[in-house]
Amino acid sequence: MLKEKGFYKGVNFGGWLSQCDYSEERLNNFIKDRDFSIVKSWGADHIRIPVDYNIFENNDGTYKEDGFKRVENAVKLCIENGLNLVLDLHKTAGFSFDYYGEDESGFFESESLQERFYRLWEELAKRFGGLSKNVAFELLNEVTDKEFIDEWNRISNECIRRIRKYAPDTLILVGSYWNNSAEAVKDLSAPYDDKIVYNMHCYDPLEFTHQGAYWTNQIDPDKRIGFDDAGITPETFEKLFSSAIDKAKENNVSLYCGEYGVIDKAEPEDVVKWFRCINSVFEKHGISRCAWSYRDMDFGLSDTRLDSIREELIKYL
Repeated sequence: MLKEKGFYKGVNFGGWLSQCDYSEERLNNFIKDRDFSIVKSWGADHIRIPVDYNIFENNDGTYKEDGFKRVENAVKLCIENGLNLVLDLHKTAGFSFDYYGEDESGFFESESLQERFYRLWEELAKRFGGLSKNVAFELLNEVTDKEFIDEWNRISNECIRRIRKYAPDTLILVGSYWNNSAEAVKDLSAPYDDKIVYNMHCYDPLEFTHQGAYWTNQIDPDKRIGFDDAGITPETFEKLFSSAIDKAKENNVSLYCGEYGVIDKAEPEDVVKWFRCINSVFEKHGISRCAWSYRDMDFGLSDTRLDSIREELIKYL
Protein backbone atom coordinates (compact mmCIF):
# COMPACT_ATOMS: atom_id res chain seq x y z
CA MET A 1 0.00 0.00 0.00
CA LEU A 2 2.70 2.52 0.94
CA LYS A 3 4.73 2.10 -2.23
CA GLU A 4 1.74 2.88 -4.41
CA LYS A 5 0.91 5.88 -2.22
CA GLY A 6 4.41 7.35 -2.43
CA PHE A 7 5.69 6.53 1.05
CA TYR A 8 8.24 3.82 0.23
CA LYS A 9 11.74 5.34 0.43
CA GLY A 10 12.30 8.47 2.48
CA VAL A 11 14.83 10.63 4.31
CA ASN A 12 14.36 12.29 7.70
CA PHE A 13 14.81 16.01 8.18
CA GLY A 14 15.73 15.47 11.82
CA GLY A 15 16.95 18.36 13.93
CA TRP A 16 15.09 21.04 12.00
CA LEU A 17 11.80 21.48 13.88
CA SER A 18 12.75 19.09 16.67
CA GLN A 19 15.75 18.25 18.91
CA CYS A 20 17.12 21.76 18.46
CA ASP A 21 17.44 25.11 20.22
CA TYR A 22 14.34 26.49 18.41
CA SER A 23 16.24 29.66 17.47
CA GLU A 24 15.18 31.61 14.40
CA GLU A 25 18.59 30.85 12.93
CA ARG A 26 18.00 27.11 13.28
CA LEU A 27 14.38 27.10 12.16
CA ASN A 28 15.08 29.31 9.14
CA ASN A 29 18.37 27.89 7.93
CA PHE A 30 18.99 24.28 8.99
CA ILE A 31 16.95 23.04 6.03
CA LYS A 32 16.79 25.11 2.84
CA ASP A 33 14.47 24.88 -0.15
CA ARG A 34 17.16 23.17 -2.24
CA ASP A 35 17.41 20.31 0.25
CA PHE A 36 14.01 19.03 -0.83
CA SER A 37 15.19 18.73 -4.44
CA ILE A 38 18.41 17.04 -3.33
CA VAL A 39 16.47 14.36 -1.48
CA LYS A 40 14.29 13.86 -4.56
CA SER A 41 17.45 13.43 -6.67
CA TRP A 42 18.50 10.62 -4.33
CA GLY A 43 15.47 8.61 -5.44
CA ALA A 44 13.35 9.22 -2.35
CA ASP A 45 9.58 9.63 -2.60
CA HIS A 46 8.96 11.24 0.81
CA ILE A 47 10.43 13.17 3.71
CA ARG A 48 9.71 12.55 7.39
CA ILE A 49 9.75 15.77 9.40
CA PRO A 50 9.97 15.42 13.18
CA VAL A 51 8.23 18.31 14.95
CA ASP A 52 8.06 19.13 18.65
CA TYR A 53 4.83 20.32 20.25
CA ASN A 54 6.42 23.63 21.26
CA ILE A 55 6.84 24.51 17.57
CA PHE A 56 3.04 24.80 17.56
CA GLU A 57 2.17 25.57 21.20
CA ASN A 58 2.96 28.13 23.85
CA ASN A 59 3.42 26.96 27.43
CA ASP A 60 -0.28 27.45 28.15
CA GLY A 61 -1.33 25.33 25.17
CA THR A 62 -2.38 28.21 22.91
CA TYR A 63 -1.17 27.93 19.35
CA LYS A 64 1.70 29.60 17.49
CA GLU A 65 0.62 30.34 13.96
CA ASP A 66 4.24 30.58 12.85
CA GLY A 67 4.80 26.90 13.58
CA PHE A 68 1.89 25.78 11.44
CA LYS A 69 3.09 28.04 8.63
CA ARG A 70 6.51 26.37 8.71
CA VAL A 71 4.88 22.98 8.15
CA GLU A 72 2.60 24.42 5.46
CA ASN A 73 5.70 25.66 3.63
CA ALA A 74 7.39 22.26 3.99
CA VAL A 75 4.31 20.56 2.51
CA LYS A 76 4.37 23.05 -0.37
CA LEU A 77 8.05 22.35 -1.07
CA CYS A 78 7.45 18.60 -0.94
CA ILE A 79 4.63 18.81 -3.46
CA GLU A 80 6.66 21.08 -5.75
CA ASN A 81 9.46 18.51 -5.73
CA GLY A 82 7.28 15.44 -6.21
CA LEU A 83 7.66 14.31 -2.60
CA ASN A 84 5.23 13.34 0.13
CA LEU A 85 5.60 14.14 3.82
CA VAL A 86 5.29 12.22 7.09
CA LEU A 87 4.48 14.65 9.90
CA ASP A 88 5.97 13.09 13.05
CA LEU A 89 5.14 14.49 16.48
CA HIS A 90 8.53 13.91 18.05
CA LYS A 91 7.69 15.36 21.46
CA THR A 92 4.39 16.09 23.14
CA ALA A 93 3.72 17.98 26.37
CA GLY A 94 4.65 15.53 29.10
CA PHE A 95 6.59 13.01 27.03
CA SER A 96 9.81 12.74 25.07
CA PHE A 97 11.74 9.67 23.98
CA ASP A 98 14.86 11.44 25.29
CA TYR A 99 15.19 10.66 29.00
CA TYR A 100 18.36 12.67 29.33
CA GLY A 101 17.89 15.74 27.21
CA GLU A 102 14.25 16.72 27.75
CA ASP A 103 12.34 17.79 30.86
CA GLU A 104 9.03 16.15 29.93
CA SER A 105 7.10 13.68 32.08
CA GLY A 106 3.62 12.67 33.20
CA PHE A 107 1.91 12.19 29.83
CA PHE A 108 0.78 8.62 30.40
CA GLU A 109 -0.64 9.46 33.84
CA SER A 110 -2.30 12.80 33.04
CA GLU A 111 -5.70 13.17 31.40
CA SER A 112 -5.05 16.88 30.87
CA LEU A 113 -1.79 16.24 28.99
CA GLN A 114 -3.48 13.55 26.92
CA GLU A 115 -6.30 15.98 26.10
CA ARG A 116 -3.70 18.52 24.99
CA PHE A 117 -2.20 15.84 22.73
CA TYR A 118 -5.62 15.07 21.21
CA ARG A 119 -6.38 18.74 20.63
CA LEU A 120 -3.05 19.36 18.91
CA TRP A 121 -3.67 16.45 16.56
CA GLU A 122 -7.19 17.69 15.89
CA GLU A 123 -5.73 21.05 14.92
CA LEU A 124 -3.14 19.43 12.67
CA ALA A 125 -5.86 17.29 11.11
CA LYS A 126 -8.02 20.35 10.42
CA ARG A 127 -5.12 22.02 8.63
CA PHE A 128 -3.57 19.08 6.77
CA GLY A 129 -6.25 16.40 6.63
CA GLY A 130 -7.37 17.57 3.20
CA LEU A 131 -3.93 16.66 1.81
CA SER A 132 -4.20 12.93 2.42
CA LYS A 133 -2.50 12.10 -0.89
CA ASN A 134 0.60 13.98 0.22
CA VAL A 135 0.72 14.05 4.03
CA ALA A 136 0.72 11.19 6.54
CA PHE A 137 0.55 11.56 10.33
CA GLU A 138 2.80 9.86 12.88
CA LEU A 139 1.15 10.14 16.29
CA LEU A 140 4.17 10.07 18.60
CA ASN A 141 7.84 9.24 18.32
CA GLU A 142 9.30 6.32 20.26
CA VAL A 143 7.22 5.32 23.25
CA THR A 144 9.85 4.19 25.73
CA ASP A 145 8.79 1.77 28.46
CA LYS A 146 6.89 -1.47 27.95
CA GLU A 147 4.67 -0.57 30.92
CA PHE A 148 3.08 2.19 28.80
CA ILE A 149 1.72 -0.09 26.08
CA ASP A 150 -1.83 -0.57 27.40
CA GLU A 151 -2.26 3.16 27.93
CA TRP A 152 -0.63 3.89 24.60
CA ASN A 153 -2.98 1.55 22.74
CA ARG A 154 -5.92 3.32 24.36
CA ILE A 155 -4.53 6.84 23.78
CA SER A 156 -3.57 6.20 20.17
CA ASN A 157 -6.98 4.78 19.28
CA GLU A 158 -8.76 7.71 20.91
CA CYS A 159 -6.50 10.13 19.07
CA ILE A 160 -7.18 8.42 15.75
CA ARG A 161 -10.92 8.56 16.42
CA ARG A 162 -10.69 12.31 16.94
CA ILE A 163 -8.39 12.84 13.94
CA ARG A 164 -10.80 10.99 11.67
CA LYS A 165 -13.45 13.72 12.07
CA TYR A 166 -11.18 16.01 10.05
CA ALA A 167 -8.88 13.63 8.18
CA PRO A 168 -10.86 10.54 7.18
CA ASP A 169 -8.41 9.38 4.52
CA THR A 170 -5.00 10.24 5.98
CA LEU A 171 -2.48 7.47 6.63
CA ILE A 172 -1.65 7.31 10.35
CA LEU A 173 1.54 5.67 11.65
CA VAL A 174 1.59 4.04 15.09
CA GLY A 175 4.74 2.70 16.77
CA SER A 176 5.23 0.66 19.92
CA TYR A 177 7.41 0.69 23.04
CA TRP A 178 11.18 0.25 23.41
CA ASN A 179 11.55 3.28 21.17
CA ASN A 180 9.53 1.86 18.27
CA SER A 181 11.31 -1.47 18.50
CA ALA A 182 10.45 -3.99 15.78
CA GLU A 183 10.10 -6.61 18.50
CA ALA A 184 7.38 -4.55 20.23
CA VAL A 185 5.12 -4.14 17.17
CA LYS A 186 3.39 -7.40 18.12
CA ASP A 187 1.85 -5.71 21.17
CA LEU A 188 0.13 -2.91 19.27
CA SER A 189 -3.65 -3.15 19.17
CA ALA A 190 -5.53 -4.14 16.05
CA PRO A 191 -5.63 -1.25 13.56
CA TYR A 192 -8.36 1.33 14.09
CA ASP A 193 -9.19 1.23 10.38
CA ASP A 194 -7.66 0.33 7.02
CA LYS A 195 -5.46 3.44 6.84
CA ILE A 196 -3.24 2.58 9.83
CA VAL A 197 0.45 1.74 9.39
CA TYR A 198 2.60 -0.10 11.94
CA ASN A 199 5.81 1.82 12.56
CA MET A 200 9.19 0.60 13.81
CA HIS A 201 12.74 1.94 14.02
CA CYS A 202 15.99 0.05 13.53
CA TYR A 203 19.49 0.87 14.77
CA ASP A 204 20.63 -2.69 15.26
CA PRO A 205 23.05 -3.85 16.37
CA LEU A 206 23.51 -0.79 18.59
CA GLU A 207 27.19 -1.51 19.20
CA PHE A 208 27.77 -0.88 15.48
CA THR A 209 25.25 1.83 14.55
CA HIS A 210 25.83 3.87 17.72
CA GLN A 211 29.54 3.28 18.29
CA GLY A 212 31.00 6.31 20.02
CA ALA A 213 27.58 7.68 20.97
CA TYR A 214 27.86 10.18 23.81
CA TRP A 215 24.17 10.37 24.77
CA THR A 216 23.44 6.82 25.94
CA ASN A 217 24.80 4.65 28.72
CA GLN A 218 24.25 1.53 26.60
CA ILE A 219 27.42 2.14 24.60
CA ASP A 220 31.11 2.35 25.51
CA PRO A 221 31.95 5.67 23.80
CA ASP A 222 35.55 4.61 23.26
CA LYS A 223 34.85 1.31 21.50
CA ARG A 224 34.89 1.03 17.72
CA ILE A 225 33.72 -1.92 15.63
CA GLY A 226 33.74 -2.59 11.90
CA PHE A 227 30.81 -4.01 9.95
CA ASP A 228 32.57 -7.30 9.23
CA ASP A 229 33.52 -7.78 12.88
CA ALA A 230 29.95 -7.07 14.06
CA GLY A 231 28.60 -10.24 12.44
CA ILE A 232 25.74 -8.48 10.66
CA THR A 233 23.95 -10.42 7.92
CA PRO A 234 20.52 -10.24 6.29
CA GLU A 235 19.48 -12.95 8.75
CA THR A 236 20.14 -10.43 11.55
CA PHE A 237 17.29 -8.28 10.26
CA GLU A 238 15.10 -11.20 9.17
CA LYS A 239 15.07 -12.42 12.76
CA LEU A 240 14.64 -8.95 14.21
CA PHE A 241 11.69 -8.05 11.96
CA SER A 242 9.96 -11.44 11.92
CA SER A 243 7.34 -10.82 14.62
CA ALA A 244 6.54 -7.35 13.22
CA ILE A 245 6.12 -8.78 9.72
CA ASP A 246 3.83 -11.49 11.11
CA LYS A 247 1.75 -8.94 13.04
CA ALA A 248 1.39 -6.74 9.97
CA LYS A 249 0.31 -9.68 7.82
CA GLU A 250 -2.14 -10.86 10.46
CA ASN A 251 -3.89 -7.49 10.46
CA ASN A 252 -3.37 -6.67 6.77
CA VAL A 253 -1.38 -3.58 7.75
CA SER A 254 1.64 -2.01 6.01
CA LEU A 255 4.93 -1.95 7.90
CA TYR A 256 7.14 1.15 7.96
CA CYS A 257 10.62 1.72 9.39
CA GLY A 258 10.60 5.40 10.25
CA GLU A 259 14.24 5.64 11.31
CA TYR A 260 17.38 3.65 10.54
CA GLY A 261 20.97 4.67 10.09
CA VAL A 262 24.60 4.58 11.21
CA ILE A 263 26.51 7.08 13.33
CA ASP A 264 29.24 9.26 11.87
CA LYS A 265 31.91 7.44 13.88
CA ALA A 266 31.66 4.39 11.59
CA GLU A 267 33.83 4.12 8.50
CA PRO A 268 31.98 5.29 5.35
CA GLU A 269 32.52 1.95 3.60
CA ASP A 270 30.96 0.18 6.59
CA VAL A 271 27.98 2.52 6.45
CA VAL A 272 27.34 1.37 2.87
CA LYS A 273 27.62 -2.27 3.89
CA TRP A 274 25.04 -1.84 6.66
CA PHE A 275 22.60 0.01 4.42
CA ARG A 276 23.01 -2.61 1.68
CA CYS A 277 22.34 -5.40 4.17
CA ILE A 278 19.21 -3.93 5.76
CA ASN A 279 17.93 -2.77 2.36
CA SER A 280 17.93 -6.35 1.08
CA VAL A 281 15.47 -7.29 3.82
CA PHE A 282 13.33 -4.19 3.32
CA GLU A 283 13.05 -4.99 -0.37
CA LYS A 284 12.36 -8.69 0.18
CA HIS A 285 9.39 -7.95 2.43
CA GLY A 286 8.22 -4.69 0.83
CA ILE A 287 8.90 -2.69 3.99
CA SER A 288 8.71 1.09 3.55
CA ARG A 289 11.39 3.12 5.29
CA CYS A 290 12.91 6.52 6.01
CA ALA A 291 16.64 6.93 6.68
CA TRP A 292 17.99 8.97 9.59
CA SER A 293 19.00 11.66 8.88
CA TYR A 294 19.62 14.21 6.12
CA ARG A 295 22.01 16.59 7.90
CA ASP A 296 24.14 16.50 11.07
CA MET A 297 22.43 14.87 14.10
CA ASP A 298 25.47 12.51 14.24
CA PHE A 299 24.02 10.55 11.29
CA GLY A 300 24.06 13.09 8.46
CA LEU A 301 23.65 11.52 5.02
CA SER A 302 24.56 14.80 3.30
CA ASP A 303 27.66 15.38 5.44
CA THR A 304 31.00 15.70 3.64
CA ARG A 305 32.38 12.55 5.30
CA LEU A 306 30.16 10.51 2.97
CA ASP A 307 30.97 12.36 -0.26
CA SER A 308 33.16 9.56 -1.60
CA ILE A 309 30.52 6.83 -1.17
CA ARG A 310 27.21 8.72 -1.38
CA GLU A 311 26.46 7.67 -4.96
CA GLU A 312 26.68 4.04 -3.84
CA LEU A 313 24.96 4.65 -0.52
CA ILE A 314 21.78 6.18 -1.95
CA LYS A 315 21.17 3.01 -3.96
CA TYR A 316 20.28 1.37 -0.64
CA LEU A 317 17.96 3.93 0.90
